[in-house]
Amino acid sequence: MKSFDDLWVELVEKVNGQDPNSTTLMAISSGTHAIAKKILEEAGEVMLAAESQGIDELATEISQLLYWIQVLMIQKKVDLEDVYRRL
Repeated sequence: MKSFDDLWVELVEKVNGQDPNSTTLMAISSGTHAIAKKILEEAGEVMLAAESQGIDELATEISQLLYWIQVLMIQKKVDLEDVYRRL
C-alpha cells in the first residue's frame, strides 16, 4: 500500500529522472492552468462520488485528486514540508 509520502517520492523521482515516457512529467509540462483544471475536474468527481457512489469509487476519486495536487505541488516547487507546516 502506497502512502501520500510514498507517492510524493515516486513522483519527484520520475520528474528528476526526466523520463520522456512519464505521464507525470508530461502533466507537469502541460503547465499550471492545465494541472489546475484537472484538479477542479477531480474535485468535482470526488463530490459526485461522495453523493452517489460507494466507498471504493470515492476512494478512487480521492486518490486521483491527491495525485493531481502533488503534480501541482511539484510543478510549483511546493514541498510536503511547506504543506505539513500549515496543517
